[in-house]
Amino acid sequence: MSRLDFTPYRRSTVGFDHLFDLLESQARNNSGDNYPPFNIARSGEDNYRITLAVAGFRPQDIDITAQQNLLTVHGKKRDDVDSGSEMLHVGIANRGFERRFELADHVRVEQADMADGLLIIDLVREVPEAMKPKKIAVNGAPTLTAVPDGSEEKSTDAA
Repeated sequence: MSRLDFTPYRRSTVGFDHLFDLLESQARNNSGDNYPPFNIARSGEDNYRITLAVAGFRPQDIDITAQQNLLTVHGKKRDDVDSGSEMLHVGIANRGFERRFELADHVRVEQADMADGLLIIDLVREVPEAMKPKKIAVNGAPTLTAVPDGSEEKSTDAA
């Protein structure tokens, strides 16, 4: 197993300790268990979707917990005993799981749905108004206005 060494970056940066610790812990904790499989998609600037393949689980078997920067999806193993039948082959996974997703600041769970054996969790990043970039007038009015998202500066050149 290769170990990531962020020492050169730690010496020349300030305030990124949390990021380096996160990367190192993810490399350490990556046990190779890929159950259940999942996709992460980004749609738009601030919208994300996590899709987990949870065939065989019911909505009441799934527990989703969102903390400050951590999303945990826990599936409880169900003990289905079919009375009167003998299992000759068991090929469908029926085991519990726990998946953890580290979330960036200001990312929250918008909703979770389950259909066709897929658990879909929609996430949205909402940056507080106080943290958005603001235009500051030089030698002008003391009022600050928020910069609209996706705005392009247009230059008007007089010839």
